[in-house]
Amino acid sequence: MTFAESCNRIFDGCVAAYHITDRIEASVDNPYEAGTLEHTLWEKNLIDARQWHMEDVIRDPVIDPAEALELKRRIDRSNQERTDMVEEIDEWMRRKYADVAVLPDATINTETPAWAIDRLSILALKLYHMAAEVTREDATPEHKARCAAKLEVLRAQRTDLTGAIDTLIDDIAAGRKYMKTYKQMKMYNDADTNPVLYGSK
Repeated sequence: MTFAESCNRIFDGCVAAYHITDRIEASVDNPYEAGTLEHTLWEKNLIDARQWHMEDVIRDPVIDPAEALELKRRIDRSNQERTDMVEEIDEWMRRKYADVAVLPDATINTETPAWAIDRLSILALKLYHMAAEVTREDATPEHKARCAAKLEVLRAQRTDLTGAIDTLIDDIAAGRKYMKTYKQMKMYNDADTNPVLYGSK
């Protein structure tokens, strides 16, 4: 099993574990040892799963405005946690390949391995939920057919992305590619760079 394939296995396992209760507040046990990359990948997907469902709830047209505001702030916190975890995965990658001799003609990729892995995590959720739409008992045949077609596209996308991530990691390991880790530096979360926040002091 390749690295990206193992990521898919972890993400699929976490998505399934979350949907045992299908509740945002429910506790979901991480089966991997704390401090391992596998543990971090599981926690990353769990953040994504909870946020996926928060994004569903906040679109309720009759949601109480106060509840919606609190949920929006919770989604913002979740986004920051997600970003921090992606950067943690990239830092793990950087340390792993720190001693690789970079070739003179090596190039940098458009995104880091962890941000590509982030997309794999989201794809695991898309696949789960689109498959649920295909078998939804109250859906029309037309709806099921549309969702089945979308499901095939998502499966192809995951196959392609899985291969691309493994190729990128192979290239980094061989010195054909090099990586840099850039912090996201989201200014709206920082009381020193968001003018609404520092203007209210």
